[in-house]
Amino acid sequence: MYARSTTFRGNPAAIDDGIAYTREKVLPAVTQMDGCLGLAMLADRHTGRCIVTTSWDDAEAMRRSAEAVRSIRETAIATVGGTDADTEVVEWSVAVLHRVREAPEGAATRVIWTKGPIGPMDHVVDAFRTSIVPHLDDLPGFCSVSLLVHHDTGRSATATTYDSRQTMNRARGQSQAMREEFTQHLGRRVTEVAEFDLVLAHLRVPETV
Repeated sequence: MYARSTTFRGNPAAIDDGIAYTREKVLPAVTQMDGCLGLAMLADRHTGRCIVTTSWDDAEAMRRSAEAVRSIRETAIATVGGTDADTEVVEWSVAVLHRVREAPEGAATRVIWTKGPIGPMDHVVDAFRTSIVPHLDDLPGFCSVSLLVHHDTGRSATATTYDSRQTMNRARGQSQAMREEFTQHLGRRVTEVAEFDLVLAHLRVPETV
């Protein structure tokens, strides 16, 4: 399975307009495309930063959608006052998806980006499955986690969703301890940690754990 993430910034005052447009226009258009498994949107209403992620059955389906998605993306970004200069599009392999419950309204997601040596990341994925996933179910409010990897750059992105901002905050210490042990053991470097509201959750990616 594969995913395309689009990260952009806009006017914080216009974020709700962008969410509405993505829910009413982008979601129906994208989910009708061959091989699409759905869409999720993260938003930081304070900074105006958003991440929209679409998931796909295979790399070919994701590639076929690129041109059609481009024009949809440009319009969606314009609704929040964003520009192409502020936009990053990355295509990932979905290495791990573990879900214990559907995310409720008011859910929040912490995203952690890391970087390591370029090349196959099977050892990273295996270590994540064995040393991280088994402990996540014990975190307060835990709903799901996904690990996305990009072999050509050595980058990865981990998105952990909780049922609320409050439970995400309570889990911060445990989460940080696991993250530090994991990255140090594998020689990876955390490049950024960011927290968002999960404003749209319509991914149908099957469990991989």
